[in-house]
Amino acid sequence: MFVARERELKALKDVYEKKGFGMTIIYGRRRVGKSTLIKEFIKGKSAIFYTSTKVGAQRNLELFTKEALAVLDPAMSAAKFSSVESVLDIITSKMPDDKKTILVIDELPYWADKDEALLSVLQKYIDTKWADKNMMLILCGSALSFMENKVLSEKSPIFGRRDSQIKLEAFNYRDSALFVPNYTTEEKAVCYGVTGGVAKYLSLFDPERSLDENIVRLFFTADGYLYDETRNLLMQEFSDVTLVNNVIEQIASGENALNNIASKVREKDATVLYSLDKLIRIGLVEKKGCITEEKKKKKTQYVLKDHMFKFWYQFIPKAVSVIELGQGREYYEKVVKSQIHSFMGSVFEEMCRYFTLEQGIKGAYGSFLTQTGTWWGVELLMDEDGKRHVQTADIDVVGISSIDKSAVIGECKFKNEKIDKEIYDTLRRRSKLISGNYHVSRFLLFSLSGFTKWFDEANPQDVVRITLEDMYLGKA
Repeated sequence: MFVARERELKALKDVYEKKGFGMTIIYGRRRVGKSTLIKEFIKGKSAIFYTSTKVGAQRNLELFTKEALAVLDPAMSAAKFSSVESVLDIITSKMPDDKKTILVIDELPYWADKDEALLSVLQKYIDTKWADKNMMLILCGSALSFMENKVLSEKSPIFGRRDSQIKLEAFNYRDSALFVPNYTTEEKAVCYGVTGGVAKYLSLFDPERSLDENIVRLFFTADGYLYDETRNLLMQEFSDVTLVNNVIEQIASGENALNNIASKVREKDATVLYSLDKLIRIGLVEKKGCITEEKKKKKTQYVLKDHMFKFWYQFIPKAVSVIELGQGREYYEKVVKSQIHSFMGSVFEEMCRYFTLEQGIKGAYGSFLTQTGTWWGVELLMDEDGKRHVQTADIDVVGISSIDKSAVIGECKFKNEKIDKEIYDTLRRRSKLISGNYHVSRFLLFSLSGFTKWFDEANPQDVVRITLEDMYLGKA
């Protein structure tokens, strides 16, 4: 099933329709749908599609040769060549001038990592033999550090030769819903939450089955695709999975500071930081700053960016024995299902920030928002006896305009209860904590279950009430 990706398809089409040679580089984390995007784009076009594997340089050359010649000259498909240049010479000579040919090398790092000359060879052909050719080259890879450091950086032999680059991200909550069109909006949100919007995981959801059945089948059975997915992904990226696993466990449990994580896993800060940096590069962890104080290093947190990982680490490790005994469904029904709304809290907040920025760019709140994030700190309160005390405080959604120094702030509740006046009052009080930097113009209240009658009766003019249905319809 192919859905959305209109912007990416247009970017590829623009390069394809360019006269002569054009090149696009596509990269992104594993399972996000890069190969599916390319296959959709090349439908009905003359294309050589080769996927590199971890079999060494010579074997990749042999397999690439076979794939290319099967398209350009099937009679030669059994031929063997000793160098990449000799294969590319044949490909170049057999490309038709009257029809554009697309050459795709998918999972490029698997081949280029074992053949250090490959990128330099491609650079030579781009500059000399392909410059006037009617062709398009697509280079694609999942190893983000390799793609960024060896392919896209200034040090790369092919630097400056691409026409476009696409960093493919996971689907947003609204596009994710296209995989399960008959679900309720709440079910669509949970589906997005447990998959993180990753294309492969969404494609595994059977839209004819209930949400609960899909979650049990994929996560809570011993042969479920997502039951062991986190370990599989980490093993592909890290040599020491034990340390990384321990680091992720701590973040999933709520530890956000480097020194606290290092203390819990009993490693030096520098050792943990190395793992965190790589987890950030591959898109699993995010280093989040307080939006109005992003330059303060102490006001940063490490959080799990990948929602599927968060779901997995919250529920699966405690249930391994039960799942292995074939009782995963019972565990889900008795333990997990009642905690889904709590798990969805942070997911819903991320959805609300996305919605706020999307609407704010359109000027829905009276100013052009340029950034969204969160705020956290402390506030000074006075109790009934007149005594002052300090407590921690946070604001789920902060949208700011760097143009006119205005802001909107919001509270998000994914609960089976309506938002009441008390939530609004708290949000208004906390607005003063950031008002020194920005003028707060709107208060956004996001609710799964709606709002109490107080809002209809009082009708505060500075409040925007937003339901989950509004978010899926894309209207403020």
